[in-house]
Amino acid sequence: MHYKLPYHFGLGGVPIGNEFSVVTDTEAEQTLEAAWNAGIRYYDVSPWYGLGLAERRFGHFLHNQNRDDYIISSKVGKLLKASKKAIQSNLFPFAGSPNMVEFDYSAAGVRRSVEDSLQRLGIDSLDIIFVHDLSPDNKYLDGKWLEYFEIAKQGAFPELIRMREEGLIKAWGLGVNTPEPILATMEVSDPDIFLQASQYSLIDHAYALKHIFPEVRKRNIPLVMGSALNAGFISGSNRYGYGGHEIPSEFILKRNRLADIAKAHGVDLRTAALQFAAMPDVAAAVICGARTAQQITDDVESMKVKIPADFWAELRAEELISEEAPVSHWHSFSS
Repeated sequence: MHYKLPYHFGLGGVPIGNEFSVVTDTEAEQTLEAAWNAGIRYYDVSPWYGLGLAERRFGHFLHNQNRDDYIISSKVGKLLKASKKAIQSNLFPFAGSPNMVEFDYSAAGVRRSVEDSLQRLGIDSLDIIFVHDLSPDNKYLDGKWLEYFEIAKQGAFPELIRMREEGLIKAWGLGVNTPEPILATMEVSDPDIFLQASQYSLIDHAYALKHIFPEVRKRNIPLVMGSALNAGFISGSNRYGYGGHEIPSEFILKRNRLADIAKAHGVDLRTAALQFAAMPDVAAAVICGARTAQQITDDVESMKVKIPADFWAELRAEELISEEAPVSHWHSFSS
């Protein structure tokens, strides 16, 4: 029996790691407090987010909470090392981190990464570990992601299984933006859960429906759905995903058409996008990043809204969503 995530909506750590803009310590604390007050009890972080900044901020808040009252996931594969030469403005220009990053998918690297995360967070355990960005879209792997995958297959994967058996973690899997590593990992190891980011949204979901969902369903492996708003694109930002690439014109046209139909039905498009990601039977949880207390409060409220069936029917009729995409059920944001 694979891991059952007890909460269906979570706060992601990317914005609080200052990936897109400056968030002050005070604003970060207010966002985390608002998330807690709104009932969120699942938190997802990574050493990568702000090169340690997100974990420090989440930890500053969470170490004051009862550890049994929430679930937290973090990532491995990117070791941080403090250095006087470490202002990596090309990676996280707003973070001001003292750390350099080293990609390490070995057994020893994974063990070290988990210990480092616990120290930054100031807590005694992690629930879920995702092997991070072991994926063809990770430009920092210089096109050698398959070589790194072999290292992980021999190192990270068996080490995480050992850590699960030791009770140090409850579950492990991959956190990636592309499907190939998810499919490959299921063939060579025993993962419990995947963080599928940027692969199931109103803009783009056909591949996940046809290829990822049937495979994880066969193995009873749940998915955490990340980037349901495509890093804010669906809610109006001028970025799509996390790569900083030019936005394809067809995505902009699709967003505009979705927005027009949403407006005609009195539906908030951001709300529809969040619920859409929660509807598949394989979706254990949706995580959403937030920069402000108001954003996360609004996101939680969005999960409680009843969206008219006519809205989804028109999206299907206009072929804006796949015929196979489920639109009749979503999880409550709490357990």
